[in-house]
Amino acid sequence: MKNPLLRAIFVFFTLCSLQVNAQKIHKQTTSCNPLNLNYRFQLNSPSRREAADPVVVLFKGKYFLFASKSGGYWVSNNLISWSFVTTTDLPLEDYAPAAVVMNDAVYFMALDRRIYKSTDPLTGKWQIVKENFPFTPNDPCLFLDDNGRLYLYHGLSNIKPIYGLELNKETFEPIGSQAELVISNTKDYGWERPSDYNDYTGRRKPWVEGAWMTKHNDKYYLQYAVPGTEYKSYADGLYVGDSPLGPFKVADNNPFSYKPEGFICGAGHSTTFQDKWGNYWHMGTMTISVKDHFERRLGLFPAFFDKDGTFYTSTIFGDFPHAVPQKRMKGPEDYQLSGMLLSYKKPVEVSSTLADHQKENVTNEEIRKYWSAETGNKGEWILVDLQKQSKVNAVQINYFDEATTILGRTDSIYYQYLLEYSSDKKSWKILSDKRTSKTDAPHDYIELQNPVSARYIRLTNYHVPDGKFALSGLRIFGKGNGKVAQPVSSFTAIRDTADARNVTLKWQKSANAIGYNIRYGTAPDKLYLNYQVLGSDSITIHSLNSLLKYYFTIEAFNENGITKTIKVIETQNK
Repeated sequence: MKNPLLRAIFVFFTLCSLQVNAQKIHKQTTSCNPLNLNYRFQLNSPSRREAADPVVVLFKGKYFLFASKSGGYWVSNNLISWSFVTTTDLPLEDYAPAAVVMNDAVYFMALDRRIYKSTDPLTGKWQIVKENFPFTPNDPCLFLDDNGRLYLYHGLSNIKPIYGLELNKETFEPIGSQAELVISNTKDYGWERPSDYNDYTGRRKPWVEGAWMTKHNDKYYLQYAVPGTEYKSYADGLYVGDSPLGPFKVADNNPFSYKPEGFICGAGHSTTFQDKWGNYWHMGTMTISVKDHFERRLGLFPAFFDKDGTFYTSTIFGDFPHAVPQKRMKGPEDYQLSGMLLSYKKPVEVSSTLADHQKENVTNEEIRKYWSAETGNKGEWILVDLQKQSKVNAVQINYFDEATTILGRTDSIYYQYLLEYSSDKKSWKILSDKRTSKTDAPHDYIELQNPVSARYIRLTNYHVPDGKFALSGLRIFGKGNGKVAQPVSSFTAIRDTADARNVTLKWQKSANAIGYNIRYGTAPDKLYLNYQVLGSDSITIHSLNSLLKYYFTIEAFNENGITKTIKVIETQNK
């Protein structure tokens, strides 16, 4: 090619092509809750998506994820990217399925009183191995002990307990009678009280449900969900015993899995499993509960045993991006936060606004509030001003199903958009071009191979499956160019003498913080619980065990990083 101009043009377009191809083959290494799955629209009105009550099994090097009323199940090689498997062989319209790996096969159970088996679940082919189980187990959990004995845990009630019994693993018939294992005790256990913030004072009892069993070093860790799936406080409690059917003693570090604040809340009715490297993971149910109280999503959190056998789930920054380790983790320090939140309460511009769904809802870190354009037409857009030039390394696009009428799954359920960035709001470059995508990605998470420097992020709609172009969050992550938040001062923790399930914490606001993490626990070196606070200088936590002493510390964070925690303090009486 002799013409220098033509040669330059050729090189330019070749480099552009290489850049586009590199973006396409970029291997994602991070994940952000809620998980970006093709959650199914339910089969009845109102039109809304749902997946909940997960169970994950590792089988032949792949992770299989089953969830309530999903019309299929998911499979993954790495806990990051998931593909969907359809089948007509399983009762996938039931709530709370159970699955266990046994005899070189996956066994499945739901509410139809049958037990199914597959030696190759990738194909979607299953066979019935037991036609009529003796009773209908609500929220079943199948647990295979390392001695080869099989157990069933079940229970879903606000008046009855969680039950456990042994099964013959050949016939699946019960062996002996079932044992009563866990029943609620709201008098002492604050995490069991209904409402978003565990502050209910009436007589209504919590739902005790979603049993799960984990064995570690000859101890049995029985998990259960309370107080109700529609609450932000939806959590898993924990009991510990020396045998699979008890007796069990309540663990000190309760609730075991708890995320009452942040963009999306809830960490209850979960599955606890080990990955290929032996790391423990806890996948739980997260709540939206706007269009229906069963409008739910799934979240993935790491879980750990400390040197004393204390079992806990880490939910700190539980809806921020994290690198998902593909190796054995030594502890929480190996589960690295990969980006700070840049978009919190930043100014927003939009193409149009539907009444009562303001644009500010896109950056307020509350999935239950959303912005909607007036239409779902191509060309509707939204722009976030980060106010400062920042390093952007990930974006999460959380769609809301405004005015949809979809029921079930169809080929037309996909999103198309153009995501761009700019430093001056005049010259724009592409972050992600999905104008021809046919992927159903309601919580699309874009991890950039190379961070970009940007002040403005713009999302332009090209296609939504139905209804309006609406978002509950356009969340932008990376690193700001300013100073890390100042450490907190004047931190106090006052226990309520009239109700020791409650503690009120106050502090002096850090000058440049956007939020705070309260870390607490029942020993100074076991601060495994976390409560995130945005834009405030006080909080009352209502989820304590009234019989135990607690210790607290606090850290501040902003878009530039996290301060170190301050000195641990013990709760004081009024």
